[in-house]
Amino acid sequence: MGQKVALVLSSGGARGFAHIGAIEELEAQGFEITSVAGTSMGALIGGLYASGQLEQAKDWMFTRSTRQMLSLVDMSLGRNHLVKGEKVIKKFEEVVPDAKIEDLPTSFCAVATDVKNSKEVVFDTGSLYSAIRASISIPAFFTPVKYNGGVLVDGGVINPIPLNRVKRTQGDILVAINVSGRDCHDLHELKRVAISRRDQKKSLLPTIPDVSALIKQQIKEEKEHPDRNYFSLLSKSFSLMIQQNGALSLQLTPPDILIDIPMNKYGSFDYDKAEAISKMGRVEMKKALEEYKLRTQR
Repeated sequence: MGQKVALVLSSGGARGFAHIGAIEELEAQGFEITSVAGTSMGALIGGLYASGQLEQAKDWMFTRSTRQMLSLVDMSLGRNHLVKGEKVIKKFEEVVPDAKIEDLPTSFCAVATDVKNSKEVVFDTGSLYSAIRASISIPAFFTPVKYNGGVLVDGGVINPIPLNRVKRTQGDILVAINVSGRDCHDLHELKRVAISRRDQKKSLLPTIPDVSALIKQQIKEEKEHPDRNYFSLLSKSFSLMIQQNGALSLQLTPPDILIDIPMNKYGSFDYDKAEAISKMGRVEMKKALEEYKLRTQR
């Protein structure tokens, strides 16, 4: 068997499709992924991988158009959300059946945030999709999940890159894929700090057409004018919070290999660009593995 890897997948919306290509490149180069931890989109991709069904799910995700993705938006316009978030989970269950996390072929955990009790919740047992659904509950967008007396929202609020939650095994290396990295001009400094810390430690909506049209327009404006409306401002603010918390996580628990994709590469809602984003993840992982091999062979 190849080098064992404890893999950590960040939140980041549609940019999380980069996780797929990165995983494929890891395996293509002979690395053995023995455990996975993920937040939000990282929890979805990580959970599908841990179930052994990522390839099957990928074929479905890569063929979805923007219109088809919007058809999974079950609008409800509640007091604390815009979308129920049940329809998309049910669709994934049709493609990949639910399973107990403890029975998955690969160790897995997902992270959510309990806003009622101000704490992190880690799912490493129970229903896979219940864990994913809690982890992807973007505040003010998806319906929060009630759980054990708490109210759960997106894990990115408290731990967007759960480096401290992935299961470690003897001889493994820690690999992190962060798809909400700083903009391009900040990346060099972020990587320098992470490598320095690692070396110091010697380790490393189809039924409501008018609403669907509004969402598409706001998604477009998120990139062009982040301060123009409620939706884009909230989205940008949430992304920046995740970015800062992620940078802190990387400093506290430096990985042996870091893939850091700038958040301005793609938008959080570019779900129709899944295949292109995945290819980007594969390219970035290949570069990182080349750097890692050069560094460790000296």
